[in-house]
Amino acid sequence: MDTTNFPRQVTGDLLGLPFPTSIENLIEQGPAFLTEAFRACGTLGENNRVIAINALQEFFAGGMGRKLLLSVQYELPSDDLHTELFLKFPRDFGDPLRELFSPLMEPEIRFALLSRLPNFPITVPKCYFADFHAASGSGLLVTERISFGQGAIEPGYDKCQDYELPNPLAHYQALTVAMASICGAHKTGALGDQIEASYPHNYQDLSRSDRIPYTLEQLEFKLNYLRDFVARTPQLFPEKLRCPAFMLRFSQQAPLILQHENTIRHFLNSNSDYVALCHWNANVDNAWFWRNHNGTLEAGLLDWGSVGQMNIAQAFFGMICAAETDFLEAHKGDLLNLFATEYQRHGGPAIDVNMLALHLKLAIAILGIAWMLDAPSLIETQLSSIETVEDRYDPRIRNDFLARAQLHLLTVFLNEWQTGHFEELIPEFLSAQIAMT
Repeated sequence: MDTTNFPRQVTGDLLGLPFPTSIENLIEQGPAFLTEAFRACGTLGENNRVIAINALQEFFAGGMGRKLLLSVQYELPSDDLHTELFLKFPRDFGDPLRELFSPLMEPEIRFALLSRLPNFPITVPKCYFADFHAASGSGLLVTERISFGQGAIEPGYDKCQDYELPNPLAHYQALTVAMASICGAHKTGALGDQIEASYPHNYQDLSRSDRIPYTLEQLEFKLNYLRDFVARTPQLFPEKLRCPAFMLRFSQQAPLILQHENTIRHFLNSNSDYVALCHWNANVDNAWFWRNHNGTLEAGLLDWGSVGQMNIAQAFFGMICAAETDFLEAHKGDLLNLFATEYQRHGGPAIDVNMLALHLKLAIAILGIAWMLDAPSLIETQLSSIETVEDRYDPRIRNDFLARAQLHLLTVFLNEWQTGHFEELIPEFLSAQIAMT
């Protein structure tokens, strides 16, 4: 790709330091840039510098941008300075997905700088440099590299493969505590007064991509496609979800979510007790785990793209949406109670767990209709012979990230609808809301 007409360097909007716009440009600038950048971020003292890049490797994972692993050497080594680093850039200039994914990095950049606060309430990778240039959609994030599977840190876990996760309950309890901690700290004001400026909460100003992106006719087409897909591939779904009667009821009720989306969103966002700064996708693959001196499992959180103020139940679903359905049926209620307890313990308001559970169901309804009805077509695009796949554990599904994730997230959404009795809940909720207006 010809990038000669695009800037090789831009000046960051937040720290005011010129920074390279690509991996290649950063490598050219080498230790001199890293020294200046780390000093600008307050990570490196004026009496110290980066003297060498000893190893580098581009890292291919996720879809938002390009990643680089660096091993560096300091003139004055210190236990406080990590030599193994992780770098993230947006996708390259000219990449058709750059405009879609690049804006998601700006809130992550702001959060990385925020995490430098003393006594930050949760564990995140140490920030060495972070800045963004909005005019060009360029950004650079440099953090410590998490050493999965080394020392006390557990190996990394893949999304939508919780059937391989040892002791899932302990892991989701750790995630819940971490999520509640950042939410509670926001409510106390411990994160400073810049939160409202950096992460304003205006749910009415959502972009088209954040809303249900279908007309009624398009939604009905998606629902018919879904019913046909489930009928053709029953081996991919639990028996209770492939039942034609359930799929028909779901198809009849789902349009109510589109019709009353604004009413539901207003309910979810009108009570500030249920809105806080949150990680929107705290699955196990966006975390790392270790046991503390008491033997309790703890979690640090990664990948803060799209971090912002949001309904806490929406963020809670972002955390559990890739778990196993039987696990959620057994433990979701306990995790909601734990979240409410930890939220208050870390400075948040006392909230009613039953109300939180209602928020969760409504958030699932909106998010599922907005995001999961394209899953069948995406899966079939990945696997044209989907009817011959034996089950969700078939290597053709298991080894294809997009197909595996779309299938499992769809299954979780449908299972939540079925077990949560959404077909009764949604009409009752809407009737009550309409009566109040």
